[in-house]
Amino acid sequence: MSGVGKTTIAKHVYNSNFRSFKGSSFIENIKERADRHGLVQIQMQLLSDILIGRKVKIQTVSEGIIKIESAISSRKVLLVLDDVDHMDQLDAVLKMKDRFYPGSKILITTRRERLLRAHQVTKVYKVETLNYNESLELFSWHAFGQDRPIENYMEHSKMVVQYSGGLPLALKVLGSSLSGESIDVWESALEKLKVIPNGEIMNKLRISYDNLQDDHDQKLFLHIACFLIGRDKNYIVRILDGCDFFTIVGIQNLIDRCLVTIDGYNNVQMHDMIRDMGREIVRHESEESGKRSRLWHHKDSFEVLREKNGTQTIQGLALDMHMHLANKPINTNETVLETNAFERMRNLQLLHLSHVRLDGCYADFPTRLRWLCWLQFPLDSIPVDLPLECLIVLEMQHSSLRQVWKGTKFLPSLKILDVSHSHSLTEIMDFSLCPSLEELILVDCTSLIDVHESIGNLERLVYLNTKDCKNLRMLPKNMCMLKSLEKLILSGCSNLEEFPVEMMKKMVSLKVLEIDGIPISELWPERSSTILSSFPCSLLELSLMGCNLSDDAFCRDLSSLSSLRKLKLGENPICSLPSFIKSLRRLDKLSFKGCNRLESLVGLPKVHQRVSIVGCISLRKITLLSPEPSSATYKGDEDWNLVEWEYFYKLEPIDKVDAEMIKLLGLCNLESMPAIRMNSQLFSHPKVSPIQGLYESGIFSTFFVGNEVPGRFSYKSTKSSISFSVPLLPSSHRIRGLNIFATYANEETYNNKAEWKWVSNIIKLSNKSKGLKWTYCPLFYGIPGDGEDMIWLSHWKMENETILQCGDQMVVSVMNGPNKMFRIKEFGVELMQEHHNNMMISTQHNTKSDPNDPFVIGGDLSMWEHIPGIYSIGFCVEIVEERWFNRLIMDADEGDTDKEGQEDEPDYTIARTKAAAAASNNCGLRGLKVLLTAAGLFFTLALVVRSSISQKKKRQ
Repeated sequence: MSGVGKTTIAKHVYNSNFRSFKGSSFIENIKERADRHGLVQIQMQLLSDILIGRKVKIQTVSEGIIKIESAISSRKVLLVLDDVDHMDQLDAVLKMKDRFYPGSKILITTRRERLLRAHQVTKVYKVETLNYNESLELFSWHAFGQDRPIENYMEHSKMVVQYSGGLPLALKVLGSSLSGESIDVWESALEKLKVIPNGEIMNKLRISYDNLQDDHDQKLFLHIACFLIGRDKNYIVRILDGCDFFTIVGIQNLIDRCLVTIDGYNNVQMHDMIRDMGREIVRHESEESGKRSRLWHHKDSFEVLREKNGTQTIQGLALDMHMHLANKPINTNETVLETNAFERMRNLQLLHLSHVRLDGCYADFPTRLRWLCWLQFPLDSIPVDLPLECLIVLEMQHSSLRQVWKGTKFLPSLKILDVSHSHSLTEIMDFSLCPSLEELILVDCTSLIDVHESIGNLERLVYLNTKDCKNLRMLPKNMCMLKSLEKLILSGCSNLEEFPVEMMKKMVSLKVLEIDGIPISELWPERSSTILSSFPCSLLELSLMGCNLSDDAFCRDLSSLSSLRKLKLGENPICSLPSFIKSLRRLDKLSFKGCNRLESLVGLPKVHQRVSIVGCISLRKITLLSPEPSSATYKGDEDWNLVEWEYFYKLEPIDKVDAEMIKLLGLCNLESMPAIRMNSQLFSHPKVSPIQGLYESGIFSTFFVGNEVPGRFSYKSTKSSISFSVPLLPSSHRIRGLNIFATYANEETYNNKAEWKWVSNIIKLSNKSKGLKWTYCPLFYGIPGDGEDMIWLSHWKMENETILQCGDQMVVSVMNGPNKMFRIKEFGVELMQEHHNNMMISTQHNTKSDPNDPFVIGGDLSMWEHIPGIYSIGFCVEIVEERWFNRLIMDADEGDTDKEGQEDEPDYTIARTKAAAAASNNCGLRGLKVLLTAAGLFFTLALVVRSSISQKKKRQ
């Protein structure tokens, strides 16, 4: 996307690093230069730069490729190719890319991601727009010369930021144009932007539109920009294919030019600035609205219809009377338009009306309509004389329809019919009159009692939705003839007299079935298991939320559902995991949302994407069918009572903890100690609890009030870190773990109780000699009361002696989380040794190790491995700021360090991103960690680089 900062980032990378290479070249605006001067001139500049000014004559592109190959194969070079637009531009410079000298780096900026894929660039960084806070700061530097708006301009600044949509180009241009102007000028400019976008911004964004390969893709883009943003891609394909577009390849070309995107719901999206650019192109077609190809602005559409001055140029029109009259006094005579206003629009194909009333006959209405979306349609049936023979999509949501139309109306091209929320609709037409129908949507048609028998004749129907048709009594028996039906939604049809069991078995193509809110166990108590076993084996998604299904409603064997990818069982009175789920090995998503009686999930199979246990307030235990790592995320809520989650953590009262562990840590009489306030990243607020033992990835922890630490610790410190060398051990001993304690209290200056739920204290254990690091943040932790000290005591188990060996340089740190809630008063470390007879020993204790427990050090912690050799255990990454988290696990150990218990200078490791991170801090915006993957360079770039804010600050 133009204006997002690709070139500025590339310049910063180049300027920061070119001195480290034997040769370097930054070729800006390659597309423009190639168009004006040809590819040979680009090759000559590249060679001149690499050879430090030496002139090289080239006659042809082929000759240039040979000479570039000779130059780049003998020296390490840094190349930046900016604004590449065509494959031949890359070939002219990179055709010999396998010949680059080792260590050379190439950065490419382009608006066409497809070029990078075609040239086998394996890693791509997509520059995103700025978030709100970044946008406000960037705009403020250009508008006010400081990082925030001046007094009285805040609200207006917020409006500009919202309008700009995070686009740095727009923020810079608008900020500069408004700088020094009075409030009334700002207000006038903002009003103008609502109608006429800024020309400088539009001209820059238009480059991608102008570079589309033909007018086919340009017209396709304009249709989407004016009428179809946010619509499902398949929906758009149906409509525009009917308008003689090659829509699938056209949309792909628009994606390649960054003019549209496809979101996670398959909807076609477009940045607001790109949308405005497209609409501005249409506005410039003519000064007269009636002579433009598309009318999307309600004011223009209304005036054309009122004045009846539309022409055959108009291909699409949108009018929402509520939007048009939003701030005007309502005049009844003005709000009623006449049908003959459309008479001259012979080429009208796309028509979107809302709250519009038309008087007159429809005999002369445009006959080429492909898409008619008429929300709040005011009549009780569609006029017989309305020409719909070419119609592909008919949407009349929230209409006053009682029947779709009277008499017969043959619609050979109709593919989608949506009359949802038409509460007066009692009768659906004969479906044999629309043989091409693919989607029938009847959501919330509360007066509908049955569906016409002819629905069984719709051989192409793939989607049927009768959700919340609460008075629907019967489904036609011949629906079993719908051999193409892929998605059926009956949710909320709570008055069905008979569940279509036999019909279900014959729907061989059915992939998605949703029957939420149908109380199966109440309506058909003796047939509930029969109903569930009737579902076709073709199902991929099944939703049974709120069907009043208890544990005994499920068959043990539902092998017909073995292909399921998505299953929803939420809001049912189940208490345990239905046994049939254990045989579902292909599940991507599984939901128990709102199952408030659910107590355990024992033998949960591997789920690949997400498990929802939101609202499962009685759930105490999860065990997994297999220890195999899963990529699934588990979604819970703040009413979390889960105390055991196999392979993740386990909480149990301290008096239930294994006696050997208690002895190993030197604990005694903990059960008589007072309860503490426990908190977690999973809680909404702290909970008072008896002292608990926490098992988490091989680490055992407990928290209790006090300042007298049990046991002996060889290394103690009041600093933030301890350094020591692993001592020489007798031949019959080996190290098998560590005990670590920390004493902490509330930070006196910290008062933000709303953030108690965030990250607390952290232990970082580093083996400098072997390049290994373990960072641990407990999922649960104790909160000291005012004037109290809290002791965190933990034991870290080790798998084998090769991880910690004699002479290894160790650094152990205990530190605060990002919120600085607590003050560390003291901490200590004790190495635990094992004798050849399998006895754990330290200065005080002898105890057996349990080989069945997981190990944290040297064990399989792949699920916590951030990068090779660096592990972050227990973090709920979603709730911590990404830059802080990356710095925590990547940077050297910080703060004062005690070496062998004595004060000494800290041992720092230079981080790869230190210089750029410092630049980010100077600039005042959050750092953007960028992996410029084509070049293989790592930088933490400041977003301020995009607009030269740093130079502005220097001038302050």
